[in-house]
Amino acid sequence: MRPTPAAVAATPALEFSTSSNGLQWADAKVGSGAAPQAPCRVVIDYVMSTTGARYGAKIDSTAERQQPYAWALGDGSTIPGLEQAVAGGGGVPPMLPGGVRRAIIPSSLAYEGLARPLPGLQYQECGGGFGPIPPREVRPGDMGEGAFQRFKNIYCNANRPYQPDLVMDIKLYGKR
Repeated sequence: MRPTPAAVAATPALEFSTSSNGLQWADAKVGSGAAPQAPCRVVIDYVMSTTGARYGAKIDSTAERQQPYAWALGDGSTIPGLEQAVAGGGGVPPMLPGGVRRAIIPSSLAYEGLARPLPGLQYQECGGGFGPIPPREVRPGDMGEGAFQRFKNIYCNANRPYQPDLVMDIKLYGKR
């Protein structure tokens, strides 16, 4: 079912800003309270999409699988672009609890390292390194092959001529 023209017209347009390293962001909702700082543990829900998918852009959603993503800021476990989108830096203001932000993360701040060619392999093992990485299991209602397989085909394929930008809609939770 497509949205009505009135619903589309009522949706506010996001105005994006760009950091010095190419991260783009726009706040759909600004939160309130104190901004998280390293080594604070943060918890988010996200919708992970891509700018380079042939059959739909959405890859994964933590809200749909009811498993928020959590990490300690600055611990090195999360892709630099997501860390910057949440904690701020390079001209990006930090998110505040309850805030919702869309971040367009260039491959250099995302999963570029996962697609390094290895002799004789088209796809890499895909799973080590930085998170978030979608779960491997196929879930009911998933689009056929599962979120992990879509992620792997896009971001771990050494034969892909380029790696598309990662789009993340992020909701930052307060203390949980």
